[in-house]
Parts: sequence; structure tokens; C-alpha cells
Amino acid sequence: MTANPSSSVRTRASVFIDPRSPRFGAGITAVLLLIVIGLSLADTQTATLAQRATAPGFLLFVAVTALFAWGASAGVQRHPYGAIFRRFITPRLGPPAEREDSAAPTFAQGVGFVITLVGLILHLAGVPWALVIAASAAFIAAFLNSVFAYCLGCQMYLLLVRVRHARGAAS
Repeated sequence: MTANPSSSVRTRASVFIDPRSPRFGAGITAVLLLIVIGLSLADTQTATLAQRATAPGFLLFVAVTALFAWGASAGVQRHPYGAIFRRFITPRLGPPAEREDSAAPTFAQGVGFVITLVGLILHLAGVPWALVIAASAAFIAAFLNSVFAYCLGCQMYLLLVRVRHARGAAS
């Protein structure tokens, strides 16, 4: 679900984006994460740190984690998937029915970054299935966003903003 710009939840420097752009990026991310899961299922207990760090699934997961970090730090409007969407997809579509504040999808990128980073660290520490579990959790979120337009990280953001506003109103 998208955050409607007409809602009362806004950030100081609101940047409104086409909500189809994060869904497009989530679709690419879901495919990449599915590949990570497939590559990593066979390597759940690789013996040495060097073997774990050079496994193909791990290396692709590092790239996905870096993309989450990029989206969380630069914002979804500056993410490579957003640039691809604007350059190649937007000209073929009509204008969006509504725009959404980029704060929630940017927060969602941060949540994805934390989940994948924890998976990377635990995998390198030798925790069996850590990479597969973290990639699966991120895949579920990306799949829900890309197919059903339900962004788990965006919902977390909106909940946190509501809690903060409720605490401020109670003071």
C-alpha cells in the first residue's frame, strides 16, 4: 500500500514519487533474492570463512545488500532501479493516478538493508541457514510489494510515525 501524499503523515522535505517505481524495483529485488536463495540452499554449511565469503549466493547477496544501502542512504528517488524506471518504463506508461511520499519507501530500503546485513554477518560467522533465512525474509517483503503493492517497510514507517505523533499529542 502506498502512502498517500494527501495524508497527514509527511516529512519536512517531502519528495513525491511515482509509486510504481518502488514496485518495479521490488520486482527486480525479488528475482535477485530468489536467485540468492537458490544458489545458497546447497551451501548452508560451507566449511571455511573463505568458502562462505566467495560463494556465488553470498556475493549476489552482498550486491543486493549494497543496493538496499544505496536506497536507504540516497533515497529511492536516487536508486538505480528508479533511474531505470524513469528512463525506460515511465515513457511507456501514463501518468500515475497518485504520487507517494518517498520517506516510507526509503525507510523500507533501510529495513531491507538491516535484514540483509544481519544475514551476511551471521553467514560469515558460520550460522547455518542464516543467509537463506535473511534472503527469504527480504524476498517475501519484495514479493508482496511488487505483486500486491503492499510494502511491509512502508507500513512499519507509517506505524512509527503514528506512534510518534500520538506520543507528541499526549504530552
